Amino acid sequence: MSAPAIDRLPAGLARRIALAAQGFADPRPSADIGVRQLRRVVDRLAVVQIDSVNVLSRAHYLPAFSRLGSYPRAALDDLTARRHAVFEYWAHEASFLPVRLHPYLRWRMAAAEQHAWGNMVRLQRERSGFVAEVLERVRAEGPLKAGELLEGRRERSGEMWDWHAGKVALEWLFFTGAVTATHRTTSFEKVYDLTERVLPAAVLQAPTPEPADAVRELVRTASRALGVATERDLRDYFRLKPAAARTAVQELADAGELVPVEVAGWGSPAWLDPEARRPRRIRAQALLSPFDSLVWERPRVERIFGFRYRLEIYTPAAKRVHGYYVLPFLLGDQLVARADLKADRKAGVLRVQSVHGEPGIDRPTVAAALAEELRLMTEWLELDEVGVTGAGDLASDLARASGTARTDVAI
Repeated sequence: MSAPAIDRLPAGLARRIALAAQGFADPRPSADIGVRQLRRVVDRLAVVQIDSVNVLSRAHYLPAFSRLGSYPRAALDDLTARRHAVFEYWAHEASFLPVRLHPYLRWRMAAAEQHAWGNMVRLQRERSGFVAEVLERVRAEGPLKAGELLEGRRERSGEMWDWHAGKVALEWLFFTGAVTATHRTTSFEKVYDLTERVLPAAVLQAPTPEPADAVRELVRTASRALGVATERDLRDYFRLKPAAARTAVQELADAGELVPVEVAGWGSPAWLDPEARRPRRIRAQALLSPFDSLVWERPRVERIFGFRYRLEIYTPAAKRVHGYYVLPFLLGDQLVARADLKADRKAGVLRVQSVHGEPGIDRPTVAAALAEELRLMTEWLELDEVGVTGAGDLASDLARASGTARTDVAI
């Protein structure tokens, strides 16, 4: 029997499928954006990455803004910290996830010694009694911040994240699932409590799947969030091991839940969610966080959009090409520009520290759309105005889009 014919997708269609899967084929709501719309975004993406950098906004707030426009950030806090419709765990990186996925990550919690960081594993092995004492303190006293366990002089760990022993113990307990985050404080400090006191009972009582079944569900979830993807894309979404992910992909393909396809120009076999939308046109307009699931996997971004994107936060300032906190700008179905943004909260200004356009764009059109999006972001961040500097090849166009040829002005 001959192998079934493999569908061939034009690159443009694959790009639109990927954008639709990520929520960019839907028009933004015109009003009354609240918990229901936010829950839909989280359910669609499945993974909303968390990051502490706050030069513009905490990372987890930005994906919903990119897809919905100006929404009340308190509504997302309500979803995460009061309703507990999502939970925090290590998925792609530190992430918010729908609570339905909790059972499918318990295998990772159970195998913490294989997946957790060295200082966590080392503390548990060398000072298991201390870890047990920390757990008992949470049990007896209720929600706890790591700072409350910092006593006396700190011992430097030498790790990238220089956590004190109390923080390391809490993070070990967090990784194993014994505790979870109730919420984050305004300074972004994690507050821990027993998992059974935080997550809904129905979630906790759900049976724990076998690891292979859990990985298969995570790959299935990733395929729906990505639309069309390589095997590497699918496993990267939840940072799965290659062998387990490949097995899951093949099982889903055998069941007809993934369709093998060839995408023009990709150079790698790909898999299509058979239920993925195939829009004829995308009318999106959005600034994207560096940690947005549409762009966090840089090789995928380059493959789909022809857009070379690197996060330069850890690059010395003199060596940065585009800036510190650079957001790609999506217009239609293309990434057409990038802007280094900073929320100067004291001055009430959204500062565009540099802005660069991609080759071949219609510069006035892109500048006008970007100016509109920046005004919307300014309103959402409760700032007063946008300030454009002269840095970047699109800066003058962006300033003109506001009705003036000057730079360092408010839009």
